[in-house]
Amino acid sequence: MKSSLLLCVALAVSSGFVFVAGYPRDPADQEYVLVNNKCQCVTVTSRFVPSKENPDEEILERNIRIVVPLKARENISDPMSPLRTTFVYRMTELCKKCDPVDVELNGEIYQAQQSNCNEPETCYTYERDKCYTSTFPLLYHGQTTNVQAVLTPASCYAD
Repeated sequence: MKSSLLLCVALAVSSGFVFVAGYPRDPADQEYVLVNNKCQCVTVTSRFVPSKENPDEEILERNIRIVVPLKARENISDPMSPLRTTFVYRMTELCKKCDPVDVELNGEIYQAQQSNCNEPETCYTYERDKCYTSTFPLLYHGQTTNVQAVLTPASCYAD
């Protein structure tokens, strides 16, 4: 029994070395995250890979990962709103940079940002760092009062 177990472990380890040796990981083969939009559940990465037609040439490969939340609401702050059935993704909106950037012009430094960054972004799921609340009616001792409820307690209350 021990010898067969030892043989299986030896085979697994040696085959693991074969697989690892068969796929060398080049440190220069880095993937860069271009967009990580948690609000719309999208991640866009890019990396350079060898061309299939010409192995001496590298081409840029982009990977777009979209996670569609199954029970997303039209208004994520309203648990009674209908389920969302349409998800729209525009690369120009996903890739825009709204953080001010220092730009040097004629020896002077100015801060610049894109002009259309004030528009609210449509979120398909909750952002972990944002506090979401909703108002709902509460019936207590025969009286109905509107109560503010927290939908994301971890981000609304400090530790």
